[in-house]
Amino acid sequence: MADEVLVEDEGGVRLITMNRPDRLNALTASIMAPLADAAADAARDPAVGCVVITGAGRGFCAGGDLKEGGADKAVVPANAGSGGRTEQGFARLRGFMETARLLHEMPKPTIAMVNGPVAGAGIGIAGACDLRFAGPGASFLTAFDRIGAGGDFGSTWFWTKIVGTGVARELFLLGEKLTAEQAFAKGLYTRLFAEDALREETFKAAQRLADGPRMGFRYMKQNLNNAEDYAFEAALDAEALNMTLSTQATAQIWKASQRKDG
Repeated sequence: MADEVLVEDEGGVRLITMNRPDRLNALTASIMAPLADAAADAARDPAVGCVVITGAGRGFCAGGDLKEGGADKAVVPANAGSGGRTEQGFARLRGFMETARLLHEMPKPTIAMVNGPVAGAGIGIAGACDLRFAGPGASFLTAFDRIGAGGDFGSTWFWTKIVGTGVARELFLLGEKLTAEQAFAKGLYTRLFAEDALREETFKAAQRLADGPRMGFRYMKQNLNNAEDYAFEAALDAEALNMTLSTQATAQIWKASQRKDG
């Protein structure tokens, strides 16, 4: 099986590519664990001045791969060390969500190169980045309402900060799919480029950042993050817990309805 996370270096720019193009780079444990590791490596590597994250093929990230079990596939029987299904699911998901924290908090600029559809946890990964450069096929969909879930990967926190609480609530509660142009107009994407120019323009900006004053950018980003608030870790903890509780409740309600109908 091909590596599901690809890492390349180009002149101080670290490119991280989610590599499940046949599934629009939907997330499973097999991609989320190495993705978090890749983000951590990029954060601590002094040779890296800017990080670009993207998806292989025609999509950025379609969110959790429900057909493959998402983050909750490796649950073991309840035990004193790791608890039951809920505790284990929370711990695994929270660990995977380190990708979002690292992209947001690492002391170097991060860019999401949104080459196609983004949904679910994918909007958290994109929202975690400092900049979002998108192509014409970069549709935007929260999608959590479609599975009875509360949101994860920092998505509710990031998008409230980026576009304000009013627009964020519209995005999450109504769950409408936006075109690249509509998303750009709402401020979800930083810049919109033609498909054949997206990579070139993204790397032009990334190289400029990588070649720029790295310590200046380090503290600039710290200042920008501090300007938001200091509740980020608590927000991720709450998201991971509520994502676990909401998805399990939805699944149990659905199973109960199936038994009743049967």
